[in-house]
Amino acid sequence: MASTKDESARLIYAPNVVHNSALGSVKFLASCFAGAVAGILGLENWQGFAFFAASILFTTACIYVVNCKGRTAKYIPGGVKELTNPGQDNVFSFVLVWTLFYGIVHGISLSPGYA
Repeated sequence: MASTKDESARLIYAPNVVHNSALGSVKFLASCFAGAVAGILGLENWQGFAFFAASILFTTACIYVVNCKGRTAKYIPGGVKELTNPGQDNVFSFVLVWTLFYGIVHGISLSPGYA
């Protein structure tokens, strides 16, 4: 007897899932780009994380409209909930690039002796 999870997995069209395997890369690059922008803008503390949340929502909206054409359950197991999940790796990548660009752009002015 098949469980409900197995039945819902059969409803997903396999070529769509294979075609959208690049979504992880898109979300990763969007997180890195958002980190670079947040660092260049000099965002600190909660402003930076709010910018990250906004970038995740914007990326999700773009993927939802352009790639999935409003039918995420057909393309992504878990639907919109899985699409909006930023993933632990993307959060860490955002913070890494954010601090890197913040240090490059704003770090010298904070160091003593470089006035």
